[in-house]
Amino acid sequence: MCQTYENKYSEYQFPHMPIKAYIGSEMKAFAMLLFSAAVVMADEPGVMISHYSPTDFELTADPDAKPWKGISGVFAETGPMREPIPGHRTEIRSRWTNKYLYFLFICPYETLYLKPNPTTTSETNHLWDWDVAEAFIGSDFKNIRRYKEFEMSPQGEWVDLDIDRDKPKPEDGWVWNSGFKVKARIDPVKKIWYGEMQIPYNQIDHRKPRPGLELRLNLYRCQGLPPKRVYIAWQPTGKSTFHVPEAFGLLRLGK
Repeated sequence: MCQTYENKYSEYQFPHMPIKAYIGSEMKAFAMLLFSAAVVMADEPGVMISHYSPTDFELTADPDAKPWKGISGVFAETGPMREPIPGHRTEIRSRWTNKYLYFLFICPYETLYLKPNPTTTSETNHLWDWDVAEAFIGSDFKNIRRYKEFEMSPQGEWVDLDIDRDKPKPEDGWVWNSGFKVKARIDPVKKIWYGEMQIPYNQIDHRKPRPGLELRLNLYRCQGLPPKRVYIAWQPTGKSTFHVPEAFGLLRLGK
């Protein structure tokens, strides 16, 4: 959620660039057609593949563990406004089973900004004020302004939220409990922290998981000590907030 970003319920529309073409020139018309196709392709949301696992597995927060070894993912390396964020290129991988959706975050950092006296036995409201990795997931393609938010810290703290931007719930829906689990660890030598999420699938989608099924998704990080704090997005939102469901990409359940 990262409350240091303003206007979290702001509207967002993708920019459209007007193109003028000289009708009398076939070459210009053809060039315009090619350019228009490129623009359409650029505006399509990103797609992340979640790879199927026939069995559930213990959380390790280890990219070299058997369930994660060789699994391809996506990278988040720019800010919400598409600004470059050097030194924080974040890899995210995903797997799914018949019961759970898993995410693994590999998070390089320059400095850590951690909450004192962390609690890992109950959720931590306002966790987004500190270093976190976040997954925003929606299954309702008709009402995209409803989705779930999952956060974890490098210390293994967590919070989950039920978001409805049209009908905000008390305390932003953080009292909702999905039953998801997290595992995190910090490698101070490599300056990377690792975080893994296990989310009960029936808490994010009423449909049974199957190959080809799609969810709406965006992935984020808040990292570092103010005033050098950075914000990282898989799919840039174009706004000073992560809460722009119009900018979400897709998570597709693979084989």
